[in-house]
Amino acid sequence: MSRQHALTLLDTHAGGDVSRIVTGGVAPLPGATVRAQMEYLRDHADDLRRLLLEEPNGIPEMSVDLLVPATDPRAAAGYIIMEVMGYPIYSGSNTLCTATAVLETGLVEKREGTQRFMLEAPAGLVEITAQVTDGVVESVTCEGLPSYIDTYRATVHVPILGDVTYSVAYSGGFYALVDAAELGFELVAAEERQLAETAHAIVEAIRSRMPFQHYSLGDVGPLPFLHFMGPVEEVEPGFCRSRSATYVHPGVICRSTTGTGTSARLALMNYENRISPGDRLETISLRNTRFIGEFTKCERIGAQVGGVDVVKNTITGRAFVIAHAEIVANSDDPMVAHLRLDGTVNPR
Repeated sequence: MSRQHALTLLDTHAGGDVSRIVTGGVAPLPGATVRAQMEYLRDHADDLRRLLLEEPNGIPEMSVDLLVPATDPRAAAGYIIMEVMGYPIYSGSNTLCTATAVLETGLVEKREGTQRFMLEAPAGLVEITAQVTDGVVESVTCEGLPSYIDTYRATVHVPILGDVTYSVAYSGGFYALVDAAELGFELVAAEERQLAETAHAIVEAIRSRMPFQHYSLGDVGPLPFLHFMGPVEEVEPGFCRSRSATYVHPGVICRSTTGTGTSARLALMNYENRISPGDRLETISLRNTRFIGEFTKCERIGAQVGGVDVVKNTITGRAFVIAHAEIVANSDDPMVAHLRLDGTVNPR
């Protein structure tokens, strides 16, 4: 018989973005913090991510969230985010899904009404507020990472497009922000393929110009993301909405507007003095799914070295459970035989 490895999963989605929550089957990981455990996977055991996101078990549009014991006693659980481009230290949609999963699996006791708890991401502690009605997790609000504008309205020449104006925000990853209408887009589903091709060309052009440095984290890798911004419509005082689309990988536009993309929008609106603490922005995807970002406050960081205005924010959305599953990997299966799983995934 083949040697088999097995993982238990809870598949979820938030705004259409599928997150596979790994609830069992992974051996304890070395590292004193969730961030250190993520770095161990990234540097020494990346085959786990590949098993779950590559054929035959996954596709590039999916994400994986590995539940691990929290290393901070204030957190109910830790989680490590895995995507096709690597290991983000934070993700809004993945956090919404993970928070829902720990409630649905009983890792955090589900209680009626509003309940609060913390999770530990590689980026640190994340405050969660869940609304439960008749046993159903109807919404989750999570902290977005402090976000800021690195570059404002620069211009880059893109061979297939000409000169393109963009801004760059950091909100858990660096985002290029571009005006969709300036590029001829209405942000509807029929444009998805062209949006992905256009975003890839712009990201490659920006990458060739300069690297980006986070004000405290330093080098966090090359620019990975681009967010297309539709017109902002004021629905009522303090509440706006805008169509949006986020590019994350060649050929991939997220199904949702993404939490980090929404946080990046809030940072830009603050930079342009178009939003005040307490104001909310609802972003709407190509599939008409929605997240709501709320601007909570702005803080000046590092004033002695020039300073950065960071936007504190929250993201609200809803995640749905779509499957309970077990994945079995056979060591002599030619589709997975090249992956080294011993020591990371428990044998069946």
